[in-house]
Amino acid sequence: MKKGTVYLVGAGPGDAGLMTMRGAELLARADVVVYDALVNPDLLRLATVGAEVIYGGKRARNHAIPQEELNALLVSKAKEGKMVVRLKGGDPYIFGRGGEEAEELVAAHIPFEVVPGVSSIVAGPNYAGIPLTHRDHCSSFTVITGHEDPSKEDTA
Repeated sequence: MKKGTVYLVGAGPGDAGLMTMRGAELLARADVVVYDALVNPDLLRLATVGAEVIYGGKRARNHAIPQEELNALLVSKAKEGKMVVRLKGGDPYIFGRGGEEAEELVAAHIPFEVVPGVSSIVAGPNYAGIPLTHRDHCSSFTVITGHEDPSKEDTA
């Protein structure tokens, strides 16, 4: 049986209109959709009729599916030959564990593609009329997490 493909798709910052066209196209073709807590529920209406839709969200230490099991789920569905969309709030590679999921897919030799999403890092300030950079005022900005992995070595 041919392996399926996993698409790590950024759903944007909450406004359904900010999801990319590529992400919407993939949702419309997916056999399986695994979505996060921060995904706008309206986006799930774009999924193929009959697609298996699985909630895999996390909120304040309350995980619907532990990350290790979620990784295994993506691998197993792809090994069944399914087209899997892993729909993640914002951008999959910005504080979204997309990197961890990609590592598991690489280790299992599962083909995957990352579809970037609009991050709240830029959407929030933009909606408020605040440029993150401005030639006359600010030449850079920094992004940091508020939720370090407690087992990670101190990097400060």
